[in-house]
Amino acid sequence: MDTNTLPSPSSTAAAGAPQPKVLWKVYLAFLVPMIASNFLQALSGTINNIYLGQMLGVGAMASVSAFFPVLFFLISFMIGLGAGAAVLIGQAWGAKELERVKAIAGTTLMVGLCAGLVVAVFGGAFTQSMLRALGTPADILPGATAYARVMLLAAPAVFIFLLVTSMLRGVGDTTTPLKTLLISTAVGLVVTPALIRGWAGLPQMGVASGAYAAGVGFVLSMGWTAWSLRRKNHVLAPNAGFIPHLRIDRAILGKVLRIGLPTALSMITISIAEIAVLFLVNRYGSQATAAYGAVNQIVSYVQFPAISIAITASILGAQAIGAGRGHTLGQIARTGIWMNLLLTGALVLLGYVFSRSILGLFITDVAVVDLAQTLLHIMLWSSVVMGMSMVLSGLMRASGAVLVPTVLTMLAIAGVEIPVAWVLSHYYGLNGIWAAYPIAFSAMLAMQTAYYRLVWRKKPVRRL
Repeated sequence: MDTNTLPSPSSTAAAGAPQPKVLWKVYLAFLVPMIASNFLQALSGTINNIYLGQMLGVGAMASVSAFFPVLFFLISFMIGLGAGAAVLIGQAWGAKELERVKAIAGTTLMVGLCAGLVVAVFGGAFTQSMLRALGTPADILPGATAYARVMLLAAPAVFIFLLVTSMLRGVGDTTTPLKTLLISTAVGLVVTPALIRGWAGLPQMGVASGAYAAGVGFVLSMGWTAWSLRRKNHVLAPNAGFIPHLRIDRAILGKVLRIGLPTALSMITISIAEIAVLFLVNRYGSQATAAYGAVNQIVSYVQFPAISIAITASILGAQAIGAGRGHTLGQIARTGIWMNLLLTGALVLLGYVFSRSILGLFITDVAVVDLAQTLLHIMLWSSVVMGMSMVLSGLMRASGAVLVPTVLTMLAIAGVEIPVAWVLSHYYGLNGIWAAYPIAFSAMLAMQTAYYRLVWRKKPVRRL
């Protein structure tokens, strides 16, 4: 997609928000590229986990699962930083301020690179100590350490990868991120088994094979992206006109953080909760850890539509407010909730029907499959509840109401999920830990709905 021919966000808003009768079509137009991108991004990790589980066994799967919440915690800040940068870049792109687009991108990339280097140095040095502190079972600690150390050392490439794909969407370029993710996924598909089996004289890297493959995929896909952007003379191409902007502008950084920090805080809260849950799960041994990883893989795919619908609701809400069509916000919310019920609900049903077959892709041990299936059935349905809550909070954020929806999300995760998981684990074991998810998501929906109906809807909606 040539970004020089794209309509700017400002012109889209000026044209007016979509009318209710076409909201379904507009939602779907937004959802397709976002869901495809999310799918490809997760597919790389899923393929690696399938290879590890099938070729190396349950222990390898558990080793990777033991590091997942830590990795999620580390990239949470980058997700927030990318979200804030994308908003500012979108505004500058709409105003045709190309030098400002480059300045925002340059500041964001330099912050990401510096953060990645810090993680690589300190994380790589204290990998085993960190995993021990999380209570990682002794039988999988060596494999988990090997995998985690490689991923931490690759942090600069991972962070840049996340930021670049996010910022490209800020200028309306959705094709390049999709191709970038496709290349990364394809590399993982080939390199992971090659390193596991030692094809073509390559060393056998064991559990760390997936981490090495991911690192190679990030580097190669970023190399292709740089070449592609330069060939198209893209505004974000790493050329002579862009390189001088690779410095940290404190004023720009402040604005990026003001927009992106609430998203990062929500993500960090979720990641901390996952670390706490993993700590509880690890007490039940490596089989429980492997089941945790397999369930998370399935749930992540089921939640893709929910997350994409919430982002779409926020975008359409912002357009409606900018066009002076505040009266359509209720219809946008209702459409988003109904689409969540249909799309996410359909995936939930498929997850229940084919749960055992899907889990068998990751795990070969029948006992672990039985355990994972039970845990999945306890919480999978709550993805629909979570999606409904995210639609409401996304719509409210479109009006600038960021603080309260973020606090409510954090309260549901940190104040409900973690304590409930801890208490119920004493009475119902692993089943009690997983029951905390639907309880927390239901509390989140109740709080977001109450604030939406009793407070937010009664306030006048103005442009920011």
